[in-house]
Amino acid sequence: MSTTTPFRTKRARHPHDDAPDTRDAFVRIAALPDGPEKEELRQDVVQVWIPMAHRLAGRYRNRGEALEDLQQIAALGLVKAVAGYDPARGTAFESYAVPTIVGEIKRHFRDHTWDLHVPRRVQQLRTQVRASRRELNLTLSGRSPTVAEIAEHSRLSEEDVLLGMEALDSYSALSLDAELSAADDGYSLQDTLGVFEAGFDLVVYREAVKPQLSRLPERERRILYLRFFCDMTQSRIAEELGISQMHVSRLIHRTCERIHQKVDAERRRERTPASAG
Repeated sequence: MSTTTPFRTKRARHPHDDAPDTRDAFVRIAALPDGPEKEELRQDVVQVWIPMAHRLAGRYRNRGEALEDLQQIAALGLVKAVAGYDPARGTAFESYAVPTIVGEIKRHFRDHTWDLHVPRRVQQLRTQVRASRRELNLTLSGRSPTVAEIAEHSRLSEEDVLLGMEALDSYSALSLDAELSAADDGYSLQDTLGVFEAGFDLVVYREAVKPQLSRLPERERRILYLRFFCDMTQSRIAEELGISQMHVSRLIHRTCERIHQKVDAERRRERTPASAG
């Protein structure tokens, strides 16, 4: 075994107050040939810097990933930083290690997390199905594995395999501006969305008015029919019914107002929950 270099806690102006002074250790690492002694010294350096890596992982703890997983990712980034650091460049190890560790964590979120919240079990099924499908693709002659083959290989039920396969295509959200694969004219998902149709409200209101129309006296019902369904003018309606145009106008206004009030009252009753008896 190699003699472990004692590390001194350095008094530096940075947020990691317990950061050790490992400058001498890195000089020794750079001078040693590849082998067990060099690797052991690197591991010693990793161990004394691990609290800093864990603190960096803690900054991302509320983003849907377990803290323990993030700490492992940060530790991996620290190992890479120790292996890649060159003290001859004159840069402090911390200045090199922090962006390396943070970059590893961010890369994990970019490559291994979901745009939408997905149950952990579904994420695990996706991972199992993907791994089994890749392994089976190496043994099958130019064809994709069936659901039954994936289920047998991964020791999952076919229902779980189908759920995992569905999750394979649900990892990231697709932009509404993304062009559809079969389109050659720029047609995108945005173009497939419906738009607000004002006519729907008119249909709903007409259906609500029908019962009120059926309850009107014959003359008022006929006047509304001639005016709004036959598109007759008030003057022609007056001539046909033998009354004045002014009278027709008042009847239309009064009848429409009454229907409107009754429909609104009925809607309010429908929205109001029945009181407990």
